[in-house]
Amino acid sequence: MKACVLGILFLVRGVGFGQPINVPWYGYGKDAQHTATAANASQPLHTIHWSTPVDLNKPQGELFIHYASPMVTAANTVFVPVKLWQNGTDGFKIQAFAAGVRGTSPAPLYELSSDYVLPPHNWTPAFPASLSLRNRLYYAGSGGTVYYRDQVDSATGPAGRIAFFGNAEYSTNSAAYNSTVQISTPLVNDRYGDIYFGFTVTGDNPLHLASGVARISANGAGSWVSAQSAAGDPTMTLVAMNSAPVLSTDQRVVYFVATDGAGGYLVSVNSTSLAPMSRVKLFDPSTGNPATVSADSSAAPIVGPDGDVYFGVLETPCCSSHNDRGWLLHFNSTLTQTKTPGSFGWDTTPSVVPKNSVPSYGGHSSYLLVMKYNNYAGIGSGDGRNRVAMLDPNAIMPDPIQPSVNVMKEVMTVLGVTPEGAPPAVKEWCINSAAIDPFTKSAIVNSEDGNVYRWDFVSGNLTQSVNLNPPIGEAYTPTVIGPDGTVFAINDGILYGIGN
Repeated sequence: MKACVLGILFLVRGVGFGQPINVPWYGYGKDAQHTATAANASQPLHTIHWSTPVDLNKPQGELFIHYASPMVTAANTVFVPVKLWQNGTDGFKIQAFAAGVRGTSPAPLYELSSDYVLPPHNWTPAFPASLSLRNRLYYAGSGGTVYYRDQVDSATGPAGRIAFFGNAEYSTNSAAYNSTVQISTPLVNDRYGDIYFGFTVTGDNPLHLASGVARISANGAGSWVSAQSAAGDPTMTLVAMNSAPVLSTDQRVVYFVATDGAGGYLVSVNSTSLAPMSRVKLFDPSTGNPATVSADSSAAPIVGPDGDVYFGVLETPCCSSHNDRGWLLHFNSTLTQTKTPGSFGWDTTPSVVPKNSVPSYGGHSSYLLVMKYNNYAGIGSGDGRNRVAMLDPNAIMPDPIQPSVNVMKEVMTVLGVTPEGAPPAVKEWCINSAAIDPFTKSAIVNSEDGNVYRWDFVSGNLTQSVNLNPPIGEAYTPTVIGPDGTVFAINDGILYGIGN
Protein backbone atom coordinates (compact mmCIF):
# COMPACT_ATOMS: atom_id res chain seq x y z
CA MET A 1 0.00 0.00 0.00
CA LYS A 2 1.00 3.58 -0.26
CA ALA A 3 0.73 4.21 2.72
CA CYS A 4 28.75 10.59 24.98
CA VAL A 5 25.82 13.09 25.11
CA LEU A 6 26.92 16.44 23.75
CA GLY A 7 27.04 19.18 26.37
CA ILE A 8 25.67 22.16 24.45
CA LEU A 9 25.30 25.51 26.15
CA PHE A 10 22.36 27.69 25.21
CA LEU A 11 21.35 31.03 26.65
CA VAL A 12 17.77 30.13 27.30
CA ARG A 13 15.16 32.75 28.06
CA GLY A 14 13.26 31.95 31.24
CA VAL A 15 15.63 29.13 32.19
CA GLY A 16 18.86 30.75 33.34
CA PHE A 17 21.99 31.82 31.55
CA GLY A 18 24.66 29.27 30.78
CA GLN A 19 22.61 26.29 31.96
CA PRO A 20 23.69 23.17 30.04
CA ILE A 21 20.77 21.95 28.01
CA ASN A 22 20.56 18.94 25.72
CA VAL A 23 17.58 17.13 24.26
CA PRO A 24 18.92 14.33 22.07
CA TRP A 25 15.59 13.80 20.29
CA TYR A 26 12.81 16.23 21.12
CA GLY A 27 10.15 15.03 18.68
CA TYR A 28 9.42 14.87 14.98
CA GLY A 29 12.63 15.22 12.96
CA LYS A 30 14.71 15.59 16.16
CA ASP A 31 15.20 19.37 16.15
CA ALA A 32 13.76 22.72 15.12
CA GLN A 33 14.97 22.28 11.52
CA HIS A 34 13.78 18.60 11.32
CA THR A 35 17.25 17.45 10.24
CA ALA A 36 16.94 14.03 11.99
CA THR A 37 20.75 14.11 12.38
CA ALA A 38 21.78 12.36 15.61
CA ALA A 39 24.12 13.89 18.18
CA ASN A 40 25.70 10.54 19.03
CA ALA A 41 26.50 7.19 17.46
CA SER A 42 23.89 4.45 17.24
CA GLN A 43 24.43 0.96 18.59
CA PRO A 44 24.82 -1.88 16.08
CA LEU A 45 21.51 -3.37 14.96
CA HIS A 46 21.79 -6.79 16.58
CA THR A 47 18.73 -7.46 18.71
CA ILE A 48 15.49 -6.07 20.12
CA HIS A 49 16.11 -4.75 23.65
CA TRP A 50 12.47 -4.05 24.44
CA SER A 51 9.17 -3.08 22.90
CA THR A 52 5.97 -1.30 23.88
CA PRO A 53 2.70 -0.70 21.99
CA VAL A 54 1.91 2.75 20.65
CA ASP A 55 -1.68 1.76 19.81
CA LEU A 56 -3.86 -0.04 22.35
CA ASN A 57 -6.72 -0.58 19.92
CA LYS A 58 -4.89 -1.26 16.68
CA PRO A 59 -7.18 -2.19 13.79
CA GLN A 60 -6.61 -5.32 11.77
CA GLY A 61 -4.94 -5.08 8.39
CA GLU A 62 -3.26 -2.07 6.85
CA LEU A 63 -2.65 0.82 9.23
CA PHE A 64 -3.65 4.24 7.89
CA ILE A 65 -2.41 5.75 11.16
CA HIS A 66 0.51 8.12 11.73
CA TYR A 67 2.22 7.34 15.03
CA ALA A 68 4.10 10.13 16.78
CA SER A 69 7.87 10.06 17.20
CA PRO A 70 9.24 8.95 20.56
CA MET A 71 11.22 11.60 22.48
CA VAL A 72 14.37 11.05 24.53
CA THR A 73 16.07 13.28 27.12
CA ALA A 74 19.78 13.57 27.86
CA ALA A 75 19.17 11.48 30.99
CA ASN A 76 17.76 8.75 28.71
CA THR A 77 14.13 9.09 29.71
CA VAL A 78 12.02 7.86 26.78
CA PHE A 79 8.57 9.34 26.12
CA VAL A 80 6.13 7.28 24.08
CA PRO A 81 2.89 8.81 22.74
CA VAL A 82 0.20 6.11 22.87
CA LYS A 83 -3.13 5.92 21.05
CA LEU A 84 -6.05 4.59 23.13
CA TRP A 85 -9.74 3.90 22.65
CA GLN A 86 -11.98 5.57 25.23
CA ASN A 87 -15.78 5.81 25.30
CA GLY A 88 -16.04 4.95 21.63
CA THR A 89 -13.50 7.51 20.44
CA ASP A 90 -9.74 7.95 20.16
CA GLY A 91 -7.82 8.94 23.27
CA PHE A 92 -4.14 9.48 24.00
CA LYS A 93 -1.53 9.33 26.73
CA ILE A 94 2.23 9.74 27.17
CA GLN A 95 4.21 6.94 28.81
CA ALA A 96 7.57 7.86 30.36
CA PHE A 97 10.23 5.16 30.69
CA ALA A 98 13.49 5.50 32.64
CA ALA A 99 15.93 3.83 30.25
CA GLY A 100 18.72 3.70 32.85
CA VAL A 101 21.92 1.77 32.29
CA ARG A 102 22.95 0.85 28.77
CA GLY A 103 21.62 -2.53 27.79
CA THR A 104 18.87 -2.75 30.41
CA SER A 105 15.16 -2.57 29.65
CA PRO A 106 13.50 0.76 30.44
CA ALA A 107 11.37 0.88 33.57
CA PRO A 108 7.96 2.62 33.59
CA LEU A 109 8.35 6.01 35.27
CA TYR A 110 4.94 7.69 34.95
CA GLU A 111 2.00 8.27 32.61
CA LEU A 112 0.30 11.47 31.52
CA SER A 113 -3.27 11.32 30.22
CA SER A 114 -4.80 13.79 27.77
CA ASP A 115 -8.28 14.80 26.68
CA TYR A 116 -6.95 15.67 23.19
CA VAL A 117 -9.46 15.36 20.38
CA LEU A 118 -8.29 14.71 16.82
CA PRO A 119 -9.24 17.18 14.11
CA PRO A 120 -11.43 15.91 11.25
CA HIS A 121 -9.26 13.51 9.26
CA ASN A 122 -9.04 10.58 6.88
CA TRP A 123 -5.73 8.94 7.78
CA THR A 124 -5.21 9.33 11.53
CA PRO A 125 -2.71 12.11 12.38
CA ALA A 126 -0.08 11.75 15.09
CA PHE A 127 -0.60 12.81 18.71
CA PRO A 128 1.21 16.19 19.08
CA ALA A 129 3.95 16.16 21.74
CA SER A 130 7.48 17.52 22.11
CA LEU A 131 10.32 17.98 24.58
CA SER A 132 11.38 21.56 25.25
CA LEU A 133 14.90 22.74 26.00
CA ARG A 134 13.48 23.95 29.32
CA ASN A 135 13.35 20.32 30.53
CA ARG A 136 9.62 20.46 29.90
CA LEU A 137 7.36 18.05 28.06
CA TYR A 138 4.47 19.59 26.10
CA TYR A 139 1.56 17.53 24.77
CA ALA A 140 -1.75 18.42 23.15
CA GLY A 141 -5.02 18.78 25.03
CA SER A 142 -8.57 19.53 23.99
CA GLY A 143 -9.71 22.91 22.75
CA GLY A 144 -6.32 23.87 21.28
CA THR A 145 -4.70 23.78 24.72
CA VAL A 146 -1.31 22.32 25.57
CA TYR A 147 -0.44 20.43 28.73
CA TYR A 148 3.06 20.53 30.18
CA ARG A 149 5.10 18.57 32.70
CA ASP A 150 8.38 19.88 34.22
CA GLN A 151 11.25 17.91 35.78
CA VAL A 152 10.57 15.29 33.18
CA ASP A 153 13.23 12.83 34.34
CA SER A 154 11.61 12.57 37.80
CA ALA A 155 8.58 10.51 38.78
CA THR A 156 6.83 13.69 39.94
CA GLY A 157 7.06 17.32 38.90
CA PRO A 158 5.11 20.53 38.33
CA ALA A 159 2.45 20.38 35.63
CA GLY A 160 -0.08 22.69 34.02
CA ARG A 161 -2.11 23.63 30.98
CA ILE A 162 -1.84 26.61 28.62
CA ALA A 163 -4.31 27.99 26.09
CA PHE A 164 -2.60 30.05 23.39
CA PHE A 165 -5.64 32.37 23.33
CA GLY A 166 -5.64 32.87 27.11
CA ASN A 167 -6.21 30.59 30.09
CA ALA A 168 -8.96 32.81 31.51
CA GLU A 169 -10.82 32.75 28.19
CA TYR A 170 -10.52 28.97 27.99
CA SER A 171 -11.69 28.54 31.57
CA THR A 172 -14.76 30.68 30.91
CA ASN A 173 -15.72 29.09 27.58
CA SER A 174 -14.02 25.67 27.58
CA ALA A 175 -16.96 23.83 26.02
CA ALA A 176 -17.04 26.21 23.05
CA TYR A 177 -13.33 25.75 22.35
CA ASN A 178 -13.29 22.00 22.99
CA SER A 179 -15.91 21.55 20.29
CA THR A 180 -14.30 23.81 17.67
CA VAL A 181 -10.50 24.01 18.08
CA GLN A 182 -8.04 21.10 17.65
CA ILE A 183 -4.24 21.05 17.39
CA SER A 184 -3.49 19.54 13.98
CA THR A 185 0.33 19.33 13.65
CA PRO A 186 3.25 18.09 15.71
CA LEU A 187 4.66 20.56 18.25
CA VAL A 188 7.99 22.30 17.52
CA ASN A 189 10.39 23.98 19.98
CA ASP A 190 12.90 26.76 19.46
CA ARG A 191 16.15 27.11 21.40
CA TYR A 192 14.52 29.45 23.92
CA GLY A 193 11.78 27.06 25.02
CA ASP A 194 9.00 28.62 22.91
CA ILE A 195 6.70 26.18 21.07
CA TYR A 196 4.78 26.39 17.78
CA PHE A 197 1.98 24.29 16.29
CA GLY A 198 -0.82 24.35 13.76
CA PHE A 199 -4.46 24.20 14.79
CA THR A 200 -7.78 23.66 13.02
CA VAL A 201 -11.01 25.55 13.76
CA THR A 202 -14.23 23.79 12.76
CA GLY A 203 -16.81 26.29 13.99
CA ASP A 204 -17.31 29.72 15.48
CA ASN A 205 -16.07 30.43 18.98
CA PRO A 206 -16.14 33.41 21.36
CA LEU A 207 -12.83 34.85 20.05
CA HIS A 208 -13.60 34.00 16.40
CA LEU A 209 -10.36 32.05 16.08
CA ALA A 210 -9.51 30.85 12.57
CA SER A 211 -7.25 27.94 11.59
CA GLY A 212 -3.59 28.90 11.80
CA VAL A 213 -0.34 28.56 13.72
CA ALA A 214 0.06 29.33 17.42
CA ARG A 215 3.07 30.27 19.53
CA ILE A 216 3.40 29.76 23.29
CA SER A 217 6.44 31.48 24.74
CA ALA A 218 8.65 29.99 27.43
CA ASN A 219 6.84 32.10 30.03
CA GLY A 220 3.40 30.93 28.87
CA ALA A 221 2.28 33.87 26.73
CA GLY A 222 0.27 32.84 23.67
CA SER A 223 -0.28 34.33 20.21
CA TRP A 224 -1.45 33.13 16.81
CA VAL A 225 -1.69 33.96 13.12
CA SER A 226 -4.34 32.65 10.74
CA ALA A 227 -3.44 30.63 7.67
CA GLN A 228 -5.30 33.20 5.57
CA SER A 229 -3.24 36.11 6.92
CA ALA A 230 0.08 34.30 6.59
CA ALA A 231 -0.67 33.27 3.00
CA GLY A 232 -2.24 36.58 2.02
CA ASP A 233 -5.03 34.56 0.43
CA PRO A 234 -8.53 34.26 1.93
CA THR A 235 -9.03 30.83 0.34
CA MET A 236 -6.20 29.33 2.43
CA THR A 237 -8.31 28.40 5.42
CA LEU A 238 -6.19 25.56 6.86
CA VAL A 239 -2.70 24.62 7.99
CA ALA A 240 -1.52 21.40 6.31
CA MET A 241 -2.65 18.47 8.46
CA ASN A 242 0.06 16.63 10.40
CA SER A 243 2.79 18.85 8.89
CA ALA A 244 5.06 20.24 11.60
CA PRO A 245 6.14 23.90 11.35
CA VAL A 246 9.91 24.41 11.08
CA LEU A 247 12.31 27.13 12.23
CA SER A 248 15.14 28.81 10.35
CA THR A 249 18.69 28.10 11.46
CA ASP A 250 18.84 31.44 13.32
CA GLN A 251 15.41 30.71 14.90
CA ARG A 252 14.00 34.04 13.67
CA VAL A 253 11.60 32.61 11.08
CA VAL A 254 8.87 29.97 11.23
CA TYR A 255 7.81 28.21 8.04
CA PHE A 256 4.57 26.28 7.59
CA VAL A 257 2.13 25.27 4.85
CA ALA A 258 -1.23 27.01 4.39
CA THR A 259 -3.77 25.15 2.25
CA ASP A 260 -7.30 25.34 0.89
CA GLY A 261 -7.60 21.55 1.23
CA ALA A 262 -6.11 20.91 -2.20
CA GLY A 263 -3.17 23.19 -3.03
CA GLY A 264 -1.38 25.75 -0.94
CA TYR A 265 1.51 28.03 -0.06
CA LEU A 266 4.72 27.60 1.88
CA VAL A 267 4.74 30.69 4.10
CA SER A 268 7.10 32.28 6.60
CA VAL A 269 6.33 34.41 9.65
CA ASN A 270 8.43 36.16 12.27
CA SER A 271 9.09 33.68 15.06
CA THR A 272 8.42 36.24 17.81
CA SER A 273 5.54 38.34 16.48
CA LEU A 274 4.15 35.82 13.92
CA ALA A 275 3.95 38.73 11.46
CA PRO A 276 3.78 37.41 7.87
CA MET A 277 7.09 37.69 5.99
CA SER A 278 6.96 35.80 2.68
CA ARG A 279 5.06 33.15 0.78
CA VAL A 280 5.40 30.99 -2.32
CA LYS A 281 2.66 29.04 -4.07
CA LEU A 282 3.40 25.34 -4.46
CA PHE A 283 3.41 24.08 -8.06
CA ASP A 284 3.96 20.70 -9.72
CA PRO A 285 7.29 21.14 -11.57
CA SER A 286 6.18 18.83 -14.36
CA THR A 287 2.64 19.97 -15.20
CA GLY A 288 2.78 23.54 -13.85
CA ASN A 289 -0.47 22.91 -11.96
CA PRO A 290 -0.84 23.78 -8.28
CA ALA A 291 0.72 20.88 -6.36
CA THR A 292 -1.48 18.75 -4.11
CA VAL A 293 -1.04 19.22 -0.36
CA SER A 294 -2.45 15.95 0.96
CA ALA A 295 -4.14 15.80 4.37
CA ASP A 296 -3.09 12.13 4.51
CA SER A 297 0.60 13.00 4.32
CA SER A 298 3.03 13.51 7.19
CA ALA A 299 5.47 15.52 5.05
CA ALA A 300 6.85 18.52 6.94
CA PRO A 301 9.11 21.31 5.70
CA ILE A 302 12.77 21.13 6.68
CA VAL A 303 15.48 23.79 6.74
CA GLY A 304 18.95 22.84 5.54
CA PRO A 305 22.18 24.10 7.12
CA ASP A 306 22.40 26.75 4.38
CA GLY A 307 18.88 28.02 5.15
CA ASP A 308 17.19 26.46 2.12
CA VAL A 309 13.65 25.13 2.71
CA TYR A 310 12.22 21.84 1.40
CA PHE A 311 8.69 20.43 1.38
CA GLY A 312 7.16 17.30 -0.15
CA VAL A 313 3.94 17.47 -2.21
CA LEU A 314 1.91 15.20 -4.49
CA GLU A 315 1.70 15.74 -8.23
CA THR A 316 -1.34 17.31 -9.91
CA PRO A 317 -3.25 15.69 -11.46
CA CYS A 318 -2.78 12.87 -9.01
CA CYS A 319 -1.35 10.42 -9.38
CA SER A 320 -0.22 8.49 -12.45
CA SER A 321 1.69 11.43 -13.98
CA HIS A 322 4.58 10.84 -11.56
CA ASN A 323 3.72 7.37 -10.28
CA ASP A 324 2.22 8.79 -7.07
CA ARG A 325 5.72 9.82 -5.98
CA GLY A 326 5.08 13.54 -5.71
CA TRP A 327 7.98 16.03 -5.62
CA LEU A 328 10.30 17.51 -3.04
CA LEU A 329 9.99 21.26 -3.65
CA HIS A 330 13.06 23.40 -2.85
CA PHE A 331 13.33 27.14 -2.11
CA ASN A 332 15.78 29.66 -0.75
CA SER A 333 15.32 31.00 2.78
CA THR A 334 13.26 34.03 1.72
CA LEU A 335 11.04 31.91 -0.56
CA THR A 336 11.91 34.20 -3.47
CA GLN A 337 13.80 31.59 -5.51
CA THR A 338 12.49 28.21 -6.60
CA LYS A 339 15.33 25.71 -6.86
CA THR A 340 15.75 22.20 -8.26
CA PRO A 341 13.13 19.77 -6.90
CA GLY A 342 13.66 16.21 -5.74
CA SER A 343 11.96 13.32 -7.53
CA PHE A 344 9.90 12.12 -4.56
CA GLY A 345 7.74 13.93 -2.03
CA TRP A 346 4.81 11.79 -0.91
CA ASP A 347 4.42 11.44 2.86
CA THR A 348 8.09 11.95 3.65
CA THR A 349 10.40 14.49 5.24
CA PRO A 350 14.03 14.39 4.08
CA SER A 351 16.90 14.05 6.55
CA VAL A 352 20.17 15.98 6.48
CA VAL A 353 23.48 14.16 5.93
CA PRO A 354 26.75 16.06 6.53
CA LYS A 355 28.99 15.91 3.48
CA ASN A 356 31.83 14.25 5.38
CA SER A 357 29.56 11.30 6.20
CA VAL A 358 29.79 10.20 2.56
CA PRO A 359 33.45 9.50 1.69
CA SER A 360 32.73 8.85 -1.99
CA TYR A 361 30.96 12.18 -2.53
CA GLY A 362 33.00 14.60 -4.66
CA GLY A 363 30.46 17.38 -5.24
CA HIS A 364 30.28 20.90 -3.87
CA SER A 365 27.29 20.73 -1.54
CA SER A 366 27.98 20.94 2.21
CA TYR A 367 25.16 18.50 2.97
CA LEU A 368 23.03 15.89 1.24
CA LEU A 369 19.48 14.65 1.74
CA VAL A 370 18.21 11.13 2.49
CA MET A 371 14.62 10.26 1.74
CA LYS A 372 12.26 7.52 0.69
CA TYR A 373 12.28 6.97 -3.10
CA ASN A 374 9.55 4.41 -3.78
CA ASN A 375 8.29 3.70 -7.30
CA TYR A 376 4.89 2.15 -6.63
CA ALA A 377 4.08 -0.89 -8.73
CA GLY A 378 1.07 -0.53 -11.02
CA ILE A 379 0.75 3.25 -10.70
CA GLY A 380 1.66 5.01 -13.94
CA SER A 381 4.94 3.50 -15.08
CA GLY A 382 5.86 2.39 -11.56
CA ASP A 383 7.69 -0.94 -11.50
CA GLY A 384 7.82 -1.54 -7.73
CA ARG A 385 11.58 -1.04 -7.51
CA ASN A 386 11.29 0.82 -4.22
CA ARG A 387 14.44 2.56 -3.02
CA VAL A 388 15.89 4.96 -0.49
CA ALA A 389 17.90 7.76 -2.07
CA MET A 390 20.64 10.17 -1.10
CA LEU A 391 20.28 13.37 -3.14
CA ASP A 392 22.53 16.33 -3.87
CA PRO A 393 20.30 19.41 -3.49
CA ASN A 394 22.57 21.52 -5.73
CA ALA A 395 23.28 19.14 -8.63
CA ILE A 396 20.86 18.06 -11.34
CA MET A 397 19.90 15.09 -13.49
CA PRO A 398 16.86 14.27 -15.67
CA ASP A 399 13.95 12.95 -13.65
CA PRO A 400 13.72 9.15 -14.03
CA ILE A 401 9.94 9.33 -14.56
CA GLN A 402 9.57 12.65 -16.44
CA PRO A 403 12.96 13.24 -18.17
CA SER A 404 11.92 16.73 -19.30
CA VAL A 405 12.17 17.85 -15.64
CA ASN A 406 15.57 18.32 -13.98
CA VAL A 407 15.69 17.00 -10.42
CA MET A 408 18.24 16.67 -7.62
CA LYS A 409 21.03 14.30 -8.58
CA GLU A 410 21.10 10.86 -7.02
CA VAL A 411 24.35 10.39 -5.12
CA MET A 412 23.45 6.81 -4.19
CA THR A 413 20.33 4.70 -3.84
CA VAL A 414 19.57 1.37 -2.23
CA LEU A 415 16.89 -1.05 -3.36
CA GLY A 416 14.44 -2.75 -1.03
CA VAL A 417 15.24 -6.32 -0.03
CA THR A 418 12.02 -8.30 0.12
CA PRO A 419 10.16 -9.28 -3.08
CA GLU A 420 6.48 -8.41 -3.39
CA GLY A 421 4.27 -9.57 -6.24
CA ALA A 422 5.74 -9.90 -9.70
CA PRO A 423 9.48 -9.17 -10.18
CA PRO A 424 11.19 -6.74 -9.97
CA ALA A 425 8.84 -5.32 -7.29
CA VAL A 426 9.99 -5.22 -3.65
CA LYS A 427 8.35 -4.14 -0.40
CA GLU A 428 8.03 -0.40 0.17
CA TRP A 429 10.31 1.60 2.39
CA CYS A 430 8.30 2.88 5.32
CA ILE A 431 9.95 6.19 6.23
CA ASN A 432 8.68 9.65 7.03
CA SER A 433 11.86 10.84 8.80
CA ALA A 434 14.96 8.63 8.85
CA ALA A 435 17.53 8.97 11.65
CA ILE A 436 20.99 9.90 10.34
CA ASP A 437 24.09 8.73 12.23
CA PRO A 438 27.07 10.82 11.10
CA PHE A 439 29.37 8.95 13.51
CA THR A 440 28.93 5.58 11.80
CA LYS A 441 28.17 7.26 8.44
CA SER A 442 24.80 5.60 8.06
CA ALA A 443 21.02 5.99 8.15
CA ILE A 444 18.46 3.93 10.07
CA VAL A 445 15.65 3.05 7.66
CA ASN A 446 12.40 1.16 8.22
CA SER A 447 10.65 -1.10 5.72
CA GLU A 448 7.15 -2.49 5.30
CA ASP A 449 8.82 -5.91 5.14
CA GLY A 450 8.94 -5.76 8.97
CA ASN A 451 12.69 -5.07 9.26
CA VAL A 452 14.73 -2.06 10.29
CA TYR A 453 18.01 -1.61 8.39
CA ARG A 454 21.29 0.29 8.57
CA TRP A 455 22.16 1.90 5.25
CA ASP A 456 25.93 2.32 5.26
CA PHE A 457 27.15 5.41 3.37
CA VAL A 458 30.69 4.05 2.95
CA SER A 459 29.78 0.84 1.12
CA GLY A 460 26.38 2.00 -0.11
CA ASN A 461 24.86 -1.24 1.15
CA LEU A 462 22.38 -2.35 3.78
CA THR A 463 24.83 -3.79 6.30
CA GLN A 464 22.67 -4.63 9.36
CA SER A 465 19.04 -5.49 9.98
CA VAL A 466 16.70 -6.70 12.71
CA ASN A 467 13.31 -8.28 12.11
CA LEU A 468 10.60 -6.52 14.12
CA ASN A 469 7.38 -8.17 12.96
CA PRO A 470 5.73 -9.73 9.90
CA PRO A 471 5.27 -7.46 6.87
CA ILE A 472 2.44 -4.94 7.06
CA GLY A 473 1.26 -2.02 4.97
CA GLU A 474 1.18 1.13 7.07
CA ALA A 475 1.46 4.90 7.04
CA TYR A 476 5.12 5.85 7.14
CA THR A 477 7.05 5.95 10.41
CA PRO A 478 10.09 7.75 11.93
CA THR A 479 13.31 6.31 13.35
CA VAL A 480 15.17 7.77 16.33
CA ILE A 481 18.60 7.42 17.99
CA GLY A 482 18.77 7.82 21.79
CA PRO A 483 21.71 9.18 23.84
CA ASP A 484 23.01 5.69 24.66
CA GLY A 485 22.80 4.73 20.99
CA THR A 486 19.58 2.74 21.23
CA VAL A 487 17.72 2.80 17.92
CA PHE A 488 13.94 3.28 18.08
CA ALA A 489 11.63 2.21 15.27
CA ILE A 490 7.86 1.86 14.98
CA ASN A 491 6.35 -1.01 13.05
CA ASP A 492 2.84 -2.48 13.19
CA GLY A 493 1.79 -0.16 16.04
CA ILE A 494 4.72 -1.16 18.28
CA LEU A 495 7.78 0.87 19.31
CA TYR A 496 10.97 -1.19 19.40
CA GLY A 497 14.28 -0.38 21.10
CA ILE A 498 17.14 -2.00 19.18
CA GLY A 499 20.89 -2.26 19.71
CA ASN A 500 23.79 -4.47 20.83
